[in-house]
Amino acid sequence: MAEQRHHELAHVFADATQTVNDARGAASRDVNTPYTFPKYTKEEWTKKGEALRLQIRVANGLVPEHEPTPFNAQVFGKIERDDYTVEKVYFEAFPGFFTTGNLYRPKGKTGPFPGIVTPHGHWGRGRLEDTERGSIPARCINFVKQGYVVFSYDMIGVNDSSKQLEHHYGREREGLWGLGGMALQLQNGIRSIDFLQSLPDVDDERIGCTGASGGGTQTFILTAVDERVKVSAPVNMISATMQGGCRCENAPNLRLDASNLEIAALAAPRPMLLVSCTGDWTKETQTVEYPAIKSIYTHFDAEDKIHHVQVDAEHNYNKESREAVYAWFAKWLLGAKDMSAFKELPYQVESDDALLVFSDRELPKNALKQEEILPAWVKLSQKAIEKRKPPNEVEHQKFREEMVSALQSSLGLHLPESDEVTLVEPEGAFPTTYQRDFSAQHVVLGRTGVGDAIPAILFRTEPLVGHDPVVVVVHPEGKEKLIDAETGQPVPMITDLLSSDRKVLTIDVFGVGEHGEYERSEETNFFTTYNRTTAALRIQDILTTLLYYTTRGDVSEVSLIGIGEAGLWALLAAGFTNIKTVAVDAAQFDNGSDDAYLKTLPIPSLRKVSAFRTAGTLTAPRNLIIHNTGDVFDTAWIQDVYENLGMGNNLLLRKEIMSEAEVAGRVAEL
Repeated sequence: MAEQRHHELAHVFADATQTVNDARGAASRDVNTPYTFPKYTKEEWTKKGEALRLQIRVANGLVPEHEPTPFNAQVFGKIERDDYTVEKVYFEAFPGFFTTGNLYRPKGKTGPFPGIVTPHGHWGRGRLEDTERGSIPARCINFVKQGYVVFSYDMIGVNDSSKQLEHHYGREREGLWGLGGMALQLQNGIRSIDFLQSLPDVDDERIGCTGASGGGTQTFILTAVDERVKVSAPVNMISATMQGGCRCENAPNLRLDASNLEIAALAAPRPMLLVSCTGDWTKETQTVEYPAIKSIYTHFDAEDKIHHVQVDAEHNYNKESREAVYAWFAKWLLGAKDMSAFKELPYQVESDDALLVFSDRELPKNALKQEEILPAWVKLSQKAIEKRKPPNEVEHQKFREEMVSALQSSLGLHLPESDEVTLVEPEGAFPTTYQRDFSAQHVVLGRTGVGDAIPAILFRTEPLVGHDPVVVVVHPEGKEKLIDAETGQPVPMITDLLSSDRKVLTIDVFGVGEHGEYERSEETNFFTTYNRTTAALRIQDILTTLLYYTTRGDVSEVSLIGIGEAGLWALLAAGFTNIKTVAVDAAQFDNGSDDAYLKTLPIPSLRKVSAFRTAGTLTAPRNLIIHNTGDVFDTAWIQDVYENLGMGNNLLLRKEIMSEAEVAGRVAEL
């Protein structure tokens, strides 16, 4: 009998074999999953664009921003031709990490000139490539002859950059800090614009960017996050199917609920030329990708600023493709009326030694070795967040404005309104169960149009008095662990909360309890580029549940209790809600250890956005209890913030674990 009562209270479904059907458990999305571009209204796009731009920045470690550092540019080895010069360049994108390339400048003409940054892509010889399919020297020399200053720079781990690191740099550990191949190449791109703008013969307001293949990816990523790029031409890359096959094109969290189409569309309304070809994944651009991106330009009345050219060739940046780009850039950066005049002229390719920056010299003494890059990045990141610790209420609000969206982006969270959350008693559920002192309602929560499912039990006293406080309780092994297996009754924590005239909701977060086995595998290539981790989905489920109640008018207050590992999920969710009290078990989690995060919370960029420091700061000044910290869960930052706000009494910290009865009592009295 006790076993039956246990099942009735612990499970939503009467059939013990029944589980929820959560759409998030379907097969994971990957680099080749076909993507359908939504029909965005202007209002929808404005909201999406703002969030996506931040998503790209967080995914690539740009939030919080590091302090600016000198780039210490070295320009040397000048080659003089009749109407242009070529020089070797290196500078520090950040201290000890070098951007390397060649600077092409007009000769015998008066500036200032438009500037072009041109990433080369995955050609066999990098920026030295000169073949019929693609020639980097050809486009640089022709651009400079047409009247531009051009900077051609290395991808990481290629040519001169290979002396510092390999091209396939960045794994899960680096990802915790928003660091990887794309992040470093984006640093190169941003700092390359800084470098061009530092030159007296470059017009700051006329900067263009173009590259093909992986260089096309760099082009539209840089254009998306840096408004200084006024004209762009990503070549042979933007596709609704293949999104980019290299690690340097797949930053973790980059394409959650998005694709390269949306990222490219962030250029709008700035002029952009799409160049595709018949022999690769861009063969359908005329009918698929171009109309999709153009629909965004239409919202800005800028249809004339988006154009498409297709070349009958294999994957390339060949002469025909280059001439299309010459004409497009001439229109928008040179003010040319006759674009047909910009045809490719014969060009002379310099020797490798004449172009390679370190062909005749060693790396600078302060150049970081590959294994030193992450520690240097971490140091810069920690310095940046430390500067943002709020000393007062005004700075606390500034911190919230910057970091709430950064943490949200790292976690991949959606903040639904209460009317976007459904709460239903599904077919096959136990009917509301009535005990002597309480009732138990068996429900499933979800978000409209998402297909997620959160099995839940709502305990409440009878009769209902209305506007009752609600306490959400989360156990890492599910709501079943909150029912005594021998008596079939709720554990004392729940009955104690009920006796204090509170409703209590227990939930099964993603993959726990009445969730079944799912198809998705987090071992697939670039999984986190396209999919949220299980830990992130569990945090989402807590947040969805909290927002359902905190945004309703018939609930007076909401509190949250996280038990064991669920305390970590709960603390990361709490700061996004108007919640009264948060009581979490820190589970003696070492919040200063990458290894601990990789084992328990392998969420991209989470350490970069300062994880629990940020979460605790966003929760302040509300009531916060953190217990079972041991000697490893560092709470000093959170304590400083509460004291700086004059709200130290709202924070309770315990090294030891608190009993469930004490937690319930504390929550009830606050």
